[in-house]
Amino acid sequence: MNIEVREGTIEDVLTVDAQIPEFDGRNTKEKLEQRLRDIPHLILIATHNGQPVAYKMGYELSNLEFYSWLGGVVPTARKKGIATQLRLAQESWAHEKGYKAISVKSMNRYPAMLQLLISSGYHISGYDEEGSTDKSKIRFIKHIIDEGA
Repeated sequence: MNIEVREGTIEDVLTVDAQIPEFDGRNTKEKLEQRLRDIPHLILIATHNGQPVAYKMGYELSNLEFYSWLGGVVPTARKKGIATQLRLAQESWAHEKGYKAISVKSMNRYPAMLQLLISSGYHISGYDEEGSTDKSKIRFIKHIIDEGA
């Protein structure tokens, strides 16, 4: 599968989101715009044959920390390394912008994401109790290290 990664728009994200059954329409244009308004952010889109098939988006928490907020891959494009391509592009961008760490949250109900984060050098940094292990969020962080340091 020939994948191209580029910066994208909220409309691109919604195109992909509509094809991801786990997300059940919870991400609206208004919700995304409100969260990203007036803060530095990045929207990455992976395309195949010109069609968006995955995305990864995040925003600045502080001048030292970037938060990887949302991402997803359409079911027909999963297990092809696309999430890894997006993660690497996001980490590279964050490093270039001077961030020292990337943080992310996930849940037990997304075991593939948990495995991806741990195998990619993210460390568990906390737990947000939400009443059940299925709804509670696991916090991760990855420190971005200068290669020359």
